[in-house]
Amino acid sequence: MRDKQCVRFLQWALPQLHLRWPGFRKVRGQVCKRLGRRLRDLGLADTDEYRRYLEVHTDEWQRLDAMCRITISRFYRDKGVFTALTQQVLPALLKAAHERGDSRLRIWSAGCGSGEEPYTLSILLRCEVRSQFPGAAFDIVATDADSDMIHRARDARYEFGSLKDLPERWRDAAFDHENGAYRLKSEYRHDVRFLEEDIRRTRLEGLFDLVLCRNLVFTYFDHALQIDSLRQIAASMRPGAALVLGVHERLPIHTEGLSTWVDGRRIYRRTGDA
Repeated sequence: MRDKQCVRFLQWALPQLHLRWPGFRKVRGQVCKRLGRRLRDLGLADTDEYRRYLEVHTDEWQRLDAMCRITISRFYRDKGVFTALTQQVLPALLKAAHERGDSRLRIWSAGCGSGEEPYTLSILLRCEVRSQFPGAAFDIVATDADSDMIHRARDARYEFGSLKDLPERWRDAAFDHENGAYRLKSEYRHDVRFLEEDIRRTRLEGLFDLVLCRNLVFTYFDHALQIDSLRQIAASMRPGAALVLGVHERLPIHTEGLSTWVDGRRIYRRTGDA
């Protein structure tokens, strides 16, 4: 499929899925490849025929929505964010938990893909944070709308390219090298629970101390859907909890109840009614 043809189609289709074209501009190749395969499977000549197919087969929009999920991730992505979490955010959250008589932090990784982000947190917590807070416990809930991604995350098997940003000492401590791949050891998988959930349609039960929603809602969703999703996220955060966005993302204008916690790292703190 020609790039121009795919771009025209996405610029037409994405708004109808409440997604925004600017977020897809640089990563459209992944979606265009999937779209090209789908056209071949359906025996359609081009995207014009696919548009007509969508008009008749309205359930195909769900398939198209699934094709528009971007799955780019790696361990320890954006090192500075994890440094800030280790040095500033997690110690403050653990102190607040201790003051309310709780030794456990609840963490939500939204849009977790194949597990690199929540597993990075598990490694970080075991290798760094627990040495400072020996009695601390953590419950990490990781969600994604893609069942294939959830399956891969639970398998916890990765190529070296996904791990290359991890400090070598963490990689050696947390992974077994098996048949050319790296398998995360069971003790690092223990604290992470994976759920197939779509952030647009479901809300998790209970309150979280830390929510990571990076490179998803505030990159790909349109403004109205960002507001709705943020409302759901904020409702899942206890007062004083932290929210982490992607380093190139921003909260919608006039967002109330969230203030900047770590300047330059897109880490926010819930300060009141959000």
